[in-house]
Formats: sequence, C-alpha cells, structure tokens
Amino acid sequence: MTHLFLAMTLSDLSIALFVFGLAIFVGFEVISKVPQMLHTPLMSGSNAISGITLIGALVIAGREGGALGAWIGLAAVIFATINVMGGFLVTDRMLRMFHQKPGGRQ
Repeated sequence: MTHLFLAMTLSDLSIALFVFGLAIFVGFEVISKVPQMLHTPLMSGSNAISGITLIGALVIAGREGGALGAWIGLAAVIFATINVMGGFLVTDRMLRMFHQKPGGRQ
C-alpha cells in the first residue's frame, strides 16, 4: 500500500498548499464579517463539524500506515477532542446565561 505522503508529487503538494491557503483566507474573511452576537451560536453549530473531524482523526489513527501515521492520527485525535470539548464548554456557559435564577431575577 502506498502512502499518501509518498505518492504526492511536487505539483500535487503545491496545489494542496494553495487550496489550504485559500481556505484560510476565505474562512477568515467570512468569520470577520459575522456580527459579534452570532459568534457563540455559530461556534455551537460548528461542534457537529468538529465531531466529524474527530471521527476522521480516529480513522487515521487506527489505519495501518506505520508509526508516523499513528502519531499524526493521535495528534489529530487530541486536537479534535480539545476543540469539541471547548465548544461544548462555551455553549454550556452561553446557555447558563439565559437561565433564570430563583426568585425570577436574572
């Protein structure tokens, strides 16, 4: 089985890096235009996407690709888990802001 990293030519790598850079630029531009009140709800919605990332990281970590692939997969699992848990904590904090305290006062 050939590895993805070994099968990429210089042209493929340059295209992949160009697409990655373009995604960073477009993502930054889109997020910077979102009003401040919508940042937390949008982040809550993106937790589903982070969950999909975590599943992909688990697949990569479990694949037979040698030690390097296992280490990269492990790092991806760790970072994706931190992202998902952080998103849930921020969402929980946001939702607690809207709960009424005893006595009817907020």
